[in-house]
Amino acid sequence: MSKNNYNLLNGLIDLAQSRLGSKIVYKTDEFFAPAKRIINPWPPVFKEGVFDKHGKWMDGWETRRKRGKGYDYLILKLGKPGQISKIDIDTSYFSGNQPNKISLQACFSKKKLPNKNSKWTTILKKKPTKANSHHFFNIKNKSIFTHIKLNIYPDGGIARIRIYGSMKILKNFTGKILNLTSVIHGATPIACNNEHFGRAENILAPGKGKNMGDGWETRRSRGKNFDWLIIKCAAAGKINKIQIDTHHFKGNYPDKCSIQAALINKKISSRAIVNNSKKWKLLLSKVNLYAHQKHNFKNNLMKNKKINYIKINIFPDGGISRIRVFGKAE
Repeated sequence: MSKNNYNLLNGLIDLAQSRLGSKIVYKTDEFFAPAKRIINPWPPVFKEGVFDKHGKWMDGWETRRKRGKGYDYLILKLGKPGQISKIDIDTSYFSGNQPNKISLQACFSKKKLPNKNSKWTTILKKKPTKANSHHFFNIKNKSIFTHIKLNIYPDGGIARIRIYGSMKILKNFTGKILNLTSVIHGATPIACNNEHFGRAENILAPGKGKNMGDGWETRRSRGKNFDWLIIKCAAAGKINKIQIDTHHFKGNYPDKCSIQAALINKKISSRAIVNNSKKWKLLLSKVNLYAHQKHNFKNNLMKNKKINYIKINIFPDGGISRIRVFGKAE
């Protein structure tokens, strides 16, 4: 949380999340817990007293104890190529069975599994890990990558890997009507004032939310303030329809919401966007919301106005599963 009481998300999304199409394409071992769990979009959990045929059930990737030389690793194919800015290696609930150290390599390959001729670049040198902790690392390499290789020394378990970056969008959407706030098309979160129970990024995800955890949810504010989230659209466009989806939010949906919008063509910092957003015009006046349903609204306030940023305000707080803003990309 910044000193201005908001989170700067800077247009970064988790490139490793499975709902973008990211997959584990190779692993040296997964004796205790399957590698695919490491990219689960939900936070890890601990199940007290639960065991399977191999041992304690763990929510992450865990290899057996290595009795010879070498180390374990997995290879992750990103659903969308992207530039990586930040990494989170999460060892939640791994205490005494976390790796001693980790490192990361990356490459660009058109193949599902890179071959022996693929050139791997070290983007994070060996770093020590702690039990039950988040390990954040900034990545300086600005290249576009398709695959990530996570090395663990010599063995052990990791709950989650989050690879925060920006997708490389290859399609040209000009002239097409699409959901301009879909992460699949390239929409990204810029900033929000709170994401206590559910990450802001979830609101841009494809499909219907699976549960309350698969949405954006703020804490109970207990005041006269309101919560907000700023999104950069996948492309600039003229808006036809707006959809606010509160699926699974039954006793904690917002009472009301409004949406502001703007067209920003010049390069500007996320902090400046937040400061300027207070003056943006209304795309949707304050309307009532209801539990567990889709709310469809027409654009009556900014007809024929092109926009590429939106700010959704929720009053006073609560959770939203998805926001979908449909329009013609220009």
